[in-house]
Amino acid sequence: MLDLSKLNGFEWNNANVDKNWNKHKVYWRECEEVFVDLPLLISLDKNHSQIEMRFHALGKTSDNRKLFIVFTIRNKKIRIISARNQNRKEKEIYDKAKKTI
Repeated sequence: MLDLSKLNGFEWNNANVDKNWNKHKVYWRECEEVFVDLPLLISLDKNHSQIEMRFHALGKTSDNRKLFIVFTIRNKKIRIISARNQNRKEKEIYDKAKKTI
């Protein structure tokens, strides 16, 4: 569905960096780590894709922190909109996918 290999890095909005830290204590570097480790589960956010395509990602950081990330693609870069810890249901989905790799 989404080919991340054609992208070249991340684009950050300072307001989102601050919001993710202040609200959820997620550091921007942690968000980037999620896109390197497997499994990385990505799905289209159909409810919020009217103006631009938005996606959800379930993944983990290098410290095994499981995150839920909302992002879009702009100028061939990943632009993080929101990041937080995975909830119980998201952890179950992620752990089940992890067993299949």
